[in-house]
Amino acid sequence: MLASRRARGRSLLTALACAWAALGVAAPASQALDSSALRATLAREMQRSGFPFAGVYVRDLDTGTALYAHNEDVARPPASVNKLYTTSTALLRFGPDATLHTQVVATGAVDPTAVWRGDVYLKGAGDPTLGQLQVNALAETIATQSGIRRVAGSVLGDESVFDSLRGSSRTGFALDRDIAGVLSGVAVNRGFSKDGAPAKEAARRLAKALRTIGVGVDGESGAATAPEGAPEIAGVDSPRMADLIRFTNVPSDNFDAEMLLKDLGAHYGGGGTTTAGAAVVRAQLATFGVHPRIVDGSGLSRADRTTPRQVVRLLERMQGSEFAPQFAGSLPVVGRTGTMRRRMRGTVAQDRCQTKTGTLRAVSALAGYCQTTGGHTVAFAMLMSTAFITRAHRVQDRMTKAIATYGS
Repeated sequence: MLASRRARGRSLLTALACAWAALGVAAPASQALDSSALRATLAREMQRSGFPFAGVYVRDLDTGTALYAHNEDVARPPASVNKLYTTSTALLRFGPDATLHTQVVATGAVDPTAVWRGDVYLKGAGDPTLGQLQVNALAETIATQSGIRRVAGSVLGDESVFDSLRGSSRTGFALDRDIAGVLSGVAVNRGFSKDGAPAKEAARRLAKALRTIGVGVDGESGAATAPEGAPEIAGVDSPRMADLIRFTNVPSDNFDAEMLLKDLGAHYGGGGTTTAGAAVVRAQLATFGVHPRIVDGSGLSRADRTTPRQVVRLLERMQGSEFAPQFAGSLPVVGRTGTMRRRMRGTVAQDRCQTKTGTLRAVSALAGYCQTTGGHTVAFAMLMSTAFITRAHRVQDRMTKAIATYGS
């Protein structure tokens, strides 16, 4: 499964690169709006929308020209557009090829009869994609490479890379059903378990996998922190960070985003906590001159606040970074993939624009890039506070289609 996900990721990135290259050819001028016509069109759409609590900012990244601005410096909840801040920071801090390495470590020693006299620990690395197939691979490695035929001890789950809080900021870090998972440093299959103990569940899964292939386990499974320096006897890597942020942004996966935030805190902050991860994100964004209020990784909290100008500033800086292809490639393609697969299908914006959606109760947002028919790269952000989500989508779609035809 891991190999197939990687293969799919490579195929998608290749396809996107080809599509964007093809779209770099400018369309005839008769199909393009100049800056004045675009500004007038966007202003008319905003006036017709009837949304008094909305902000929009549109910028030509090739010329640095602001094409349209409306309440661009008013901070609002970004909903899942907040994931742009989490995933860009993860990409910049870890790098696109970094992986999260889950280990099996052990205390004790193997005796002449191939019995391990001690305990075995499944030591999590905060991999949001860790699943049963990876656990099975770890068991297979233990059996084939270590020669162990029985563990005269217990298999224990170690989630100490993170704190033990299961949810997001908006629930006071209690379990949050909208995350669609249980946060843990060793969350197998998104951390779900019968008893609400993801580390213990992970250990049970590894013990069962070992028994299935003929390696006995004497002790009961549980949760514990592995002693410092315990040697590794098996390990498995997550997908590359470039793939992890795509798995987060394309379907707008709240669990992945919150796990990545804690990973940032564990590796570059004060520990594997939401608070520490949010501090890393704020520090990274500050280097771009962007200062939003960040309290989580997913945007589920209404306490998150940002402005359209700040979002576009991030998009601009990422477009100019060495990781621009990986970042843009992590976004849903209009009319094709993820949360944008059904929107603007068959229009000029399809395949030309890659955007991130955001939706909460009474909040709708859209931000991203368009390679326009006029041959320009344009970044935009639309943050709308309204109870009429469907209407907001229609307004956003009409504005995005107009942006996609920009160029003189």
